[in-house]
Amino acid sequence: MGDQTPFVSFCLALSKFKPYLAIISLQFGYAGMYIISMVSLKHGMSHYVLAVYRHVVATIVLAPFAFVLERKIRPKLTLPVFLRIMALGFLEPVLDQNLYYLGMKYTTATFASATVNILPAVTFILAIVFRLETVNVRRLQSLAKVIGTAVTVVGAMVMTLYKGPIINFTSGGAGSHHGSGDDSSDSHFFTGTLMLIGSCFGWAGFFILQSFTLKKYPAELSLSTLICLMGVVEGAAVSLIMERDMSAWKIGFDSRLLAAAYSGVVCSGIAYYVQGFVSKQKGPVFVTSFSPLCMIITSALGVIILAELVHLGSILGAILIVFGLYTVVWGKSKDPPSSAASFTDEKAAAQELPITCKSINADDNNIDGPAGMLKINQAKSTLTQGA
Repeated sequence: MGDQTPFVSFCLALSKFKPYLAIISLQFGYAGMYIISMVSLKHGMSHYVLAVYRHVVATIVLAPFAFVLERKIRPKLTLPVFLRIMALGFLEPVLDQNLYYLGMKYTTATFASATVNILPAVTFILAIVFRLETVNVRRLQSLAKVIGTAVTVVGAMVMTLYKGPIINFTSGGAGSHHGSGDDSSDSHFFTGTLMLIGSCFGWAGFFILQSFTLKKYPAELSLSTLICLMGVVEGAAVSLIMERDMSAWKIGFDSRLLAAAYSGVVCSGIAYYVQGFVSKQKGPVFVTSFSPLCMIITSALGVIILAELVHLGSILGAILIVFGLYTVVWGKSKDPPSSAASFTDEKAAAQELPITCKSINADDNNIDGPAGMLKINQAKSTLTQGA
């Protein structure tokens, strides 16, 4: 360890914290997507069309990188893997995003980003169902995950069933906004909340199935590209059924194009790759554990840019959800690090890779053969004994 340079130490530390930096950066990207998408939806863009264009952009951006960078490691696309990719293309690009866009349109971007915080609890429940997580109520960490999930569900119910008075964070502009759009928001608020919760179930299902698929198809970029492509095909079919007006597909150099390009590059292309990369190392629950940061950023931008109204029920529910979220994350952090352990075992195995030698002299005797096998750890022990 003493011969490590500061640059090498920095690279090792950066590699250790890479999953954290990737997920935190992704939350800033999601916050921008919420605001830009909300602006385009308010200007009359169809959420079905937005979801399709978003994945068209993501496919175009990701395909060259996947083709070049993974051409030597890309496994064969079998029928079971293809069927999983079809399901992934429906769960997130079609089901989750259309429910989310419509729910956000019926509520607010701030409320929608707060509702996403139930995602870890939903993911944890599905992980138990599919045996990716184990629960033993006699252990403190398992009990914490169960209690955190229950508190998160209670917080989601508070946000759904109780609005409460408006909390003004800014002194001006709120009155006119309340008069113009609050009646419409009230009439669809409950429906919009249910759609947002449904989108979280679709998103959680996507994370679970993605973690299974990566074991069979361990090429993150190629998998992300195929998911986006299937999202385009399936989303276009749904959009043609739901949107009979062909003028809805028209797009110009305005907020619609910006929303499709930004969300396609950042929140579909880059996000799918980052989520797959981090899920492979840390698991699907870890991927969802940083969503409160996105809620804080979106809330600030929503109040400043969109002049959105924040209700007391949303704040109370968000506090409960965040408390439950980090209770789940704490319990998850105390679990035996299965993924980390396997990664450590792989590193240990790499240190014990055999060295092929044609001949080795030891006490004037030749050890000949096609492959004289030595292990690094054995060599280290020999040197230690000799010292």
